[in-house]
Amino acid sequence: MVVKARTALLIGASCLAGIPAAFPQNPLPQQQPVATERESPAQVKATSDQSAAYYNFAMAHMYGELADAYGNRGEYVNKAIDYYKEAMKLDPNSSYIGEELAEFYARAGQLERATQQAQDLLKQNPNNAGAHKILARIYSRQMGDPDQGKIDQEMLRNATSEWQKVVALDPKDTESLSMLARLYVVAHDNESAEKAYKQILASDPGDADALGGLATLYANKGDFPKAIELLKQSVEKNPGDARSTVTLAEFYEQNHDYGNAADTWKQALPLTNDNPKVRRALANDLFAANRLDEALGVYQDMAKDDPKDADVQLQILKIYERRHDFAKAHEALDKLRTLSHGTEARFAEAELLDAEGKTPQAITVLEGILAETKKDDYSDPERAQRMQTLEALADLHKRVGNTQAAVATVKQISDLDPKLTPRVDVQVVDIYATARDYKAARQAADSALKSYPKDPAVIAAHASLLGDLGETEKAVSEMRTLPNAGKDVQVLISIAQIQDKARRFEDEAKTLDQADAAASTPQDHQAVNFARGAMYEKQKKFDSAEASFRKILDADPNNAGALNYLGYMYAERGQKLDEAQQMISKALDLDPDNGAYLDSLGWVHYQQNQLDKAARELEQALDKIGKDPTVHEHLGAVYFKQGKIRDAIRQWEASVAEWNATAPGEKDQEEIAKVTRELESARVRIAEKTR
Repeated sequence: MVVKARTALLIGASCLAGIPAAFPQNPLPQQQPVATERESPAQVKATSDQSAAYYNFAMAHMYGELADAYGNRGEYVNKAIDYYKEAMKLDPNSSYIGEELAEFYARAGQLERATQQAQDLLKQNPNNAGAHKILARIYSRQMGDPDQGKIDQEMLRNATSEWQKVVALDPKDTESLSMLARLYVVAHDNESAEKAYKQILASDPGDADALGGLATLYANKGDFPKAIELLKQSVEKNPGDARSTVTLAEFYEQNHDYGNAADTWKQALPLTNDNPKVRRALANDLFAANRLDEALGVYQDMAKDDPKDADVQLQILKIYERRHDFAKAHEALDKLRTLSHGTEARFAEAELLDAEGKTPQAITVLEGILAETKKDDYSDPERAQRMQTLEALADLHKRVGNTQAAVATVKQISDLDPKLTPRVDVQVVDIYATARDYKAARQAADSALKSYPKDPAVIAAHASLLGDLGETEKAVSEMRTLPNAGKDVQVLISIAQIQDKARRFEDEAKTLDQADAAASTPQDHQAVNFARGAMYEKQKKFDSAEASFRKILDADPNNAGALNYLGYMYAERGQKLDEAQQMISKALDLDPDNGAYLDSLGWVHYQQNQLDKAARELEQALDKIGKDPTVHEHLGAVYFKQGKIRDAIRQWEASVAEWNATAPGEKDQEEIAKVTRELESARVRIAEKTR
């Protein structure tokens, strides 16, 4: 008991030392004050009451701290309230005592009494900002949890109203403005939130909360360049702010700018005490940026710290796989087998075998996984894992031309989850179309549309196939039946692509104008500009095409598709080849496994007369893409220039065959004529040599 008493005295002393300036800092009275020549009895009484109020307030504050420390123990709560009330009686003109009592009620969980106390204060003075703040905090506390989507709309409105009153009384109260902005965000009133954050920044341009909040608003709208610019300012002005630095890294990541994301994660590491999640994010983004040596170093350090982390070993395996260092990849796979007790290692083995060009063996491994894990009933994680394996197996069958096996495999997904049947039917259509079996693709598409006439994905797949088959009017008509088709940017772009295949460029331009008017995010505008650039390129309006792609890259310098398309345009025309090589190489850094980008790079190297490089890249492109008329034509041109005439003839024959098998809407008659001329010229050359 002695110890507790001493503790109480110490707490009380600290409390007295922190009494707000609203009360005079006079020593506690030792005796009743006596009137002097300069003080009337009324003045003496006022001074006495004020001193007593000060004492009662100090005691209330002390018991309030004890109540906080001991979990709102009843005796401390009651004594604190009694002392607050006594202090209010002795100094009725001090609103601060009433405000602190209301705050204490709220801390003690007595929200009704807290609300009533604050409202009483507002009756005395409607412009009492402190009382409005107390009510705002009480209503916010009763509002619910926005992260769980459980919001009491009435409390949200009440809290918002109170913060608005606080801000109206003091427009430069940035803390209250920040609270108001957050409530606007919860209410999905982003326009008001943006105004509030900008009002804060007008007073304090370096306010980290406002910069971060405004950046998040822009990010939620998909405007990552603006979001990133704001957070860069925040990090520069507040270099020790871990939260802003981490958020900036996340925004770079979401914008697919993995290089800057990785560099920002590096800055975040010391600010977060070398947080393991930050280190893992750094390693992942280094890998995504194709900075493989740096990524490998971070992963290896992580493996030393936790030798049993299977995911780290898997990432090390993937780095060696991407490097084509298959011996070390298999060593990493052996380590992974000792750590992973599920199907993870087997799945990784299949991916490694496929990367080595041993796709049939990879298929065997995946089939083995499915056979060994087959059950009558699956848990949700088991079902998800099985569907992932089926997807991967179907893709391998599709790439090697096992069309029926691919169809049979993907249909098993419907057995696991019948709700996915429409999506599976769309995949079946794609498998047949990829195999150039347009009759089977049309039958599958018709059947899917009959079974699911209102499913948007099925309608879009059916219409797209009709466009490929040259039934343009019917295809466009079907697309326009989709919900909100006239204002849905993606639907409008799909319609434009159907019109593009039919070379109805005037109609396509109008559709793209409609899509641009409907676009609401930077990503939407970029998609429209990309489609417009491709349209101009087909019309041979190269300056307009370049302007469209430059517009995308001005907003998003890491748009891999635009980098590749513009670089390929230059390569086709033999212009700006060094710039073209840099652009396409950057696109490949962003998407290392993209066969189309490899084809573009190979074509640049052909134009630069770097034929060995070109041949390697185009051969790799064929491995990744499979049969493709353009890649076959390019590789034929490289072989011909190398003097490998017979190899060139084989590639050009393959190109012509692929063009002939292509759907009507996909055929490019100019390209077919060009390849045919090249093929005939090569055959003549061979004939001359054999005379």
